[in-house]
Amino acid sequence: MKCRNFLSLVLAMGILLLIVAGQTFAQDRPRVLTNERDNRPPASRESQPTATRNPISRPVLTNQITVVGQAKKSEPLVKKTSSSRPTNAPPVNNAGNLTLAAFNQRLLGSMQSRIGLPYIYGSDGPNSYDCSGLVWSVFQAAGLDFTRTSASSYYQTFEPVYGDERYKFGTLVFFNRLGHIGIVVDENTFYHASQSKGVTFSKFEGYWEKRVVGFRRIPVNLF
Repeated sequence: MKCRNFLSLVLAMGILLLIVAGQTFAQDRPRVLTNERDNRPPASRESQPTATRNPISRPVLTNQITVVGQAKKSEPLVKKTSSSRPTNAPPVNNAGNLTLAAFNQRLLGSMQSRIGLPYIYGSDGPNSYDCSGLVWSVFQAAGLDFTRTSASSYYQTFEPVYGDERYKFGTLVFFNRLGHIGIVVDENTFYHASQSKGVTFSKFEGYWEKRVVGFRRIPVNLF
């Protein structure tokens, strides 16, 4: 009985030694790792795929950029819009060969187109006017160009008229010690830029007839 147990123990130990020896041999054996990537020749740059990009396209400037600070010294930054002629120079006639009736119709049309626009001191249009700026603007639109200045300068520049000539259409009428100017429509009505009503037609009767200083006529040769 003891002999059988001894043999079983020896056999078990032998099997155990074989297992341990097999594991040790497996660990000591050199491992060869096959890496398919390592065996491939390095790819050239030409063969590598190029990533497709879709960059945001920038607008192409077709116009030359002008920097205000680099403007030529010989060119003024602000151009004068009014005439540089002296105040007492004769008006420039751009009305062509119009008859007097045709010129007056053009003048009336330019007056009517401005009715209702507000009064702003120093303004000569197109969206607001003072009294002298309005006179200059409507005559210029009708074809007569002269220097835009004050009511008192107009009074000193143009010829005085008397009698029935005072109330002919287109005559300049002056009020309030030359502080205000209008354009005569007829013996009852004149056209002007009022501080309270803006551009309007008003009657002489009442307030304004007491404040008239005088009348002047712009020399016009239409024939």
